[in-house]
Amino acid sequence: MEHMSTGVNSVINLPDSFSPALEKVKPALVMVRDGRRGSGAGVIWRREGWIITNQHVIGSHRRMQIHLANGKVLEGQVVARHPQVDLALLRLPAGEYPSAWIGDSHALRVGELVLAAGHPWGEPGFLTLGIISALSQAVDRQGRPLIPIIRSDARLAPGNSGGPLFNVLGAVVGINTLIIGGDQGVAIPSQVAEDFVQQALAELPVAAARGNGKG
Repeated sequence: MEHMSTGVNSVINLPDSFSPALEKVKPALVMVRDGRRGSGAGVIWRREGWIITNQHVIGSHRRMQIHLANGKVLEGQVVARHPQVDLALLRLPAGEYPSAWIGDSHALRVGELVLAAGHPWGEPGFLTLGIISALSQAVDRQGRPLIPIIRSDARLAPGNSGGPLFNVLGAVVGINTLIIGGDQGVAIPSQVAEDFVQQALAELPVAAARGNGKG
């Protein structure tokens, strides 16, 4: 996993094309399917084969089909869930995989350009562009702050859930999770996702955390 250095989110000169950013993200973008209906997206968060997606993408399933960018289809085992935050962690078979460049979501600013990649309506690898509209908080049913969220006008559709929100340099700054108001996408910040991954891996047996576990 690569991490962004301080200040790299602040981009002054806009690129002529967003293709280089997409090319950085695309190898780590996966399709997550249950084998029968619907599909969502996911991001290879660690090169050892740990994938982040939304909890609502996997539902109650313990195993999912993972379609990699190179065309291979592997089985992913669900190893951790956080329904309240809508995140899930899956594990691919032991090996090395292309992982995302994880950006610092704390450095985001309203007005910054962001891109969303995913598989809307089952079509692989679609890209949309927008700006960060707000950096706010999700609240629980009692109105208490739950987690930070990123709101943007990058267009999302069913199939984008669990996919990356990334900046023009190709650094993943969020995980797309839902649409509100018909025109606003909501993403979970990369730092929230990273905290979830670290906690989940810390709670796994050593062999499983290294990606060598079976089950």
